[in-house]
Amino acid sequence: MRILVVEDEPRLLHNLTRALREEGYAVDNASDGREGLRKAQDADYNVILLDVMLPGLEGWEVLSELRRSKPTPVLMLTARDTTKDRIRGLDSGADDYLVKPFDLSELMARIRALIRRAAGSGSPILELPGLVRVDTRSRTVTRQEQTVLLTAREYAILEYLALHRGEVVSRTALYEHILDETDDTLSNLVDVHVFGIRKKLGHDLIVTRRGQGYCIPEGES
Repeated sequence: MRILVVEDEPRLLHNLTRALREEGYAVDNASDGREGLRKAQDADYNVILLDVMLPGLEGWEVLSELRRSKPTPVLMLTARDTTKDRIRGLDSGADDYLVKPFDLSELMARIRALIRRAAGSGSPILELPGLVRVDTRSRTVTRQEQTVLLTAREYAILEYLALHRGEVVSRTALYEHILDETDDTLSNLVDVHVFGIRKKLGHDLIVTRRGQGYCIPEGES
């Protein structure tokens, strides 16, 4: 999953980017509102973390412009903790609102909830064919109740396909959601990771639609 962090305080931006990457997310960042808006419009993100007080464009303006074209989940980060400010953020199109300073574990939980909500999944446990279970809270995978260790990118691909079960997901979409702007794009990267997932979880779990992409079929779990 790919996240954009828009925050002008250098230390917080660095710490958030590092923490999210350690959780396995692909992360891009921006330190002012104009750069954040450009990146938000140019790429597809699963969640955007958006500070309110930004140089260039305030977070409210970035959110307003973004909502003209994209429904990307936005979590507002702000030091303002009045009810009026929270209402303004939610009424402006924000999906969630977190007041600084915040607990990192709460932020991660809110991000996971936004990702599930955007995909139409209410449960943090995703049941897949072959008795495969993906726990999006702990980012762990089991098969027949046995824990299976995946690499960070294998997990990211599996989670994305699981959240879009029954849909054909193109290789381009997978690249956009597992790589950030610092990564080098390799033409067969997705294929290599899908091969690794199949080897660990069963060759029938992910189906290839030639010329279209990959999917996890609907049906019995």
